[in-house]
Parts: sequence; C-alpha cells; structure tokens
Amino acid sequence: MTKKRVLILCTGNSARSQMAEGLLRHDAGDRFEVFSAGVDPAANVRPEAITVMRELDIDLSGHRPKHVDEFTSQNFDYVLTVCDNAREVCPIFPGQTVTIHHSFIDPGNVPGSPEEKLEQFRKVRDQIREYLRTFPSE
Repeated sequence: MTKKRVLILCTGNSARSQMAEGLLRHDAGDRFEVFSAGVDPAANVRPEAITVMRELDIDLSGHRPKHVDEFTSQNFDYVLTVCDNAREVCPIFPGQTVTIHHSFIDPGNVPGSPEEKLEQFRKVRDQIREYLRTFPSE
C-alpha cells in the first residue's frame, strides 16, 4: 500500500501544524507520509508545543518551521490547513491534491500564566488529535 502524502499548513508552522504533523505521523504513520509548513514561518517551534507533545512521547525538539515554498513543487494527496490565514493564502499544488480546512485557535495567542498557556496548548493538541482520528473527512 502506498502511503498518502499530507502537507499540514498554518501561518507560522510553530505550534498547530507542528503538533498535527507529529500526531498524524505518530498515530497513522503507516498510512500517511506527513509534512508541515507555514505561509509565514516563525523562527522556532514554540517550546509549549514541544512540551505538550513530549507528554505523549512525541518529540518535536528536532523540528524547525519551514516555508510552504519548500513544498510547492511536490505532489500531495492532501493539504490540510489548520488556521484561517493559511487557508486564505494557500498556494495551488500540482496534481490531484485535495485541500481540507479545519481551523484551530492559536494557543500561543491566549493570555495567561505559563501553566495556563500550557493548558491551552494541551487543549488544542487534544482537539487536533480528535480531528485527525477521522482524517481525511472529505
């Protein structure tokens, strides 16, 4: 069986798309070849995302935010946008790419103490995981 290729897009590729990449690779890596990128990548993956993913034994510490331009010449079966901004500026991919959008709030924009922020990252992580259990849902 050939693995389906999935690109997960967000604005900064520092939290939501990175968590989604890690989760889909961990939970369904036998079915999907998974990548993530941003339309305006941040300098680093958010430490809170690394922390809450480590709680699930998924290591994002070696990940780096990547620009979507690194992938525009590649073929993907699915492009999943996980924020509204990425959906609006998502490039067109060659081939028979199915684009799916499911927006998650940016946990990095939620105010609060460090522990409250981590709790928001956990909440979004868990929402992404629940959504990916039914992916693809065309």
